[in-house]
Amino acid sequence: MVDRTSGADRIDGALPERLNMARQCLSGPPDRTAIIDLTGGARRDVSLGELARMSDGLARALLSRGVVRGDRVGVLLSQSPWCAAAHLAIWKIGAVSVPLFKLFKQDALRSRLTDAEAELVLTDDEGAGLLGDLAQALLVDQLGEEGPPVDFADTGTEDPAVLIYTSGTTGAPKGALHGHRVLAGHLPGVSISHDHLGQKDDCLWTPADWAWIGGLFDVLMPGLALGVPVVAARLDKFTPDACADVIERAQVRNVFFPPTALRMLKAADHGISGLRSVASGGEPLGAEMLAWGQQAFGLAINEFYGQTECNMIVSSCGTDFPARPGCIGKPVPGHVIAVLDDTGRPTRDEGDIVVRRGSASMMLEYWNRPEATAEKFHGDWLLTGDRGVWEDDYLRFVGREDDVITSGGYRIGPAEIEDCLLTHPAVATVGVVGKPDELRTEIVKAYVVLKQGRQATQEMLQAHVKERLAVYSYPREITFLDALPMTVTGKVVRKELKRRAAAELEAAS
Repeated sequence: MVDRTSGADRIDGALPERLNMARQCLSGPPDRTAIIDLTGGARRDVSLGELARMSDGLARALLSRGVVRGDRVGVLLSQSPWCAAAHLAIWKIGAVSVPLFKLFKQDALRSRLTDAEAELVLTDDEGAGLLGDLAQALLVDQLGEEGPPVDFADTGTEDPAVLIYTSGTTGAPKGALHGHRVLAGHLPGVSISHDHLGQKDDCLWTPADWAWIGGLFDVLMPGLALGVPVVAARLDKFTPDACADVIERAQVRNVFFPPTALRMLKAADHGISGLRSVASGGEPLGAEMLAWGQQAFGLAINEFYGQTECNMIVSSCGTDFPARPGCIGKPVPGHVIAVLDDTGRPTRDEGDIVVRRGSASMMLEYWNRPEATAEKFHGDWLLTGDRGVWEDDYLRFVGREDDVITSGGYRIGPAEIEDCLLTHPAVATVGVVGKPDELRTEIVKAYVVLKQGRQATQEMLQAHVKERLAVYSYPREITFLDALPMTVTGKVVRKELKRRAAAELEAAS
């Protein structure tokens, strides 16, 4: 595999003792195009030198406000050169960036900022309005770029760099703390999933927001580290026409499409020509989607697999081996994957998908949650919470052990939605599950028991969630019940609710 990172952090080599992700991304010819910015309407090419100056300006502003090594700093920005510069500035001074999503409402922002103890947030006017008084907002475009360069902090591979919150499948969202090695851990899988990214004229884009690990570490930072221009194009709403427009204007050659985006393109029978690679991850696509992709794009869609805690660990690569429908690819170099049986031993039968300690993209820990961190591991193995089975050397994804809802490419934890609904004065108890959906894979379905003498409508409760959590996580369907199925200890039996949701779908078809 080609080394495109000046030897400091080879795609397929051992990690150096000292490593700083900002240096990884900013080392290269200053006149090289780093980001193709379409967010302002007209195309603007941002060079690596300009991006470095932007990040230096932000780094000086953070240092002047007393930010020191290890401090957490929020980044509430959509796809834009400033979003990239903000993370780079934080890493450059040895602080820890906390990606935040603009679709979060105040409750969702508060829970993450409070847990991370982040008092400063790099953002813009829109983001400042969302924050209110939750944290001090530093407006990135008003901090200035004039001044001397800022030295890269002398950081090691295990030094904390980024705190990315999970979807909260078993309670409040947990912060997965990653070290400066996390980017190096992503590079092999990102390269493979794009049929060896870094070929002549490659140009990378995703409609996924850069606040998520998929946008930040599957696209933005690997593109910068590998010398591939990355397109910044915020789509308020994904449509096939808007997607095609971005690809044409920026001459995109490599795309990471979340599965929902692919389904929307397929539903519109909207093929796209001129691409060299298409990658997708988040859920298996199936034989029909893979066949359509071959016809629509003229190439194989490369599936990949991972999670916030340890990402880009399995991938397909159309130029190296044929895709196998239902399988998510083969283990990526640098990551040891196994399937364990109920006794914790490797098996060729169905079992738990696990990753051996030592993967560079593996988290350091859950932030301030030692018990949750301990539960995530079984000896030398990180437990993904997913089930799989080997087919030759391909890994077939069977399903999730937890109750996470996969909807529109987002992984949504039911507990956070349940907690939010319970704050409504009319709600007594609630259970949230995923209901199968052809377009979104699943939709969020809530079963609600109202307090005696109180009333509420589906629309009222949907609005309650929309005002407090991420817009995409509100329940699209709500059914009112007299009682929920409960265990003897008072826990909602989600499996029973899932069976009920499936039966409702079958009865409606």
